[in-house]
Amino acid sequence: MITTIIFDLGGVLIDWNPRHLYKQLFTDEAEMEHFLANITTSDWNEEQDGGRSLQEGTDWLVQKHPEHEANIRAFYGRWDEMLGDALQDTLEIFKKLKASNKYKIYALTNWSAETFGIAKDRFEFLNWFDGIVVSGDEKTRKPNADFYQILLNRYNVDPTEALFIDDNYRNILAARELGIQGIHFTSAAELAKQLPDYGVVI
Repeated sequence: MITTIIFDLGGVLIDWNPRHLYKQLFTDEAEMEHFLANITTSDWNEEQDGGRSLQEGTDWLVQKHPEHEANIRAFYGRWDEMLGDALQDTLEIFKKLKASNKYKIYALTNWSAETFGIAKDRFEFLNWFDGIVVSGDEKTRKPNADFYQILLNRYNVDPTEALFIDDNYRNILAARELGIQGIHFTSAAELAKQLPDYGVVI
């Protein structure tokens, strides 16, 4: 029986996307996509999510790609412009789960400790969780097993009674290795369809 639901944040409940910013900085979409795929890569960003300082991460990348310095420095210098709105359809599911009083609800997020406060100030619903574990605070991140274990230990969660929702399938597979059931998030509509498969009714 599921007693605990664990949400990822970016891409599930919050529309975070570097393109919100970089569409303002590039006139050529192909050049923008090349920059995001090859310069400010997901792997690079995840180092900051895992605890490396924004200054250190930025300086390292500028040294590697000095010709892109201005656009690299914009990544964190104008980071708040990458934050879109809450994903309302998923937020409605969260509200219903919260209102049912049947579940403990947590967030497990790969997020820099230096930027998470911006999201906390912007999105009131981040105060509704029973707890949030932020990778930048813990100096580790998904898909590392120790990051999931921090949440399980801190909040005394039985993994066999937990359901994890994340838009990155890699992170779902890592959760399953720890005995946590998982739903690979693709849309709120699909999530609503799949929840009853785990005995979760909204």
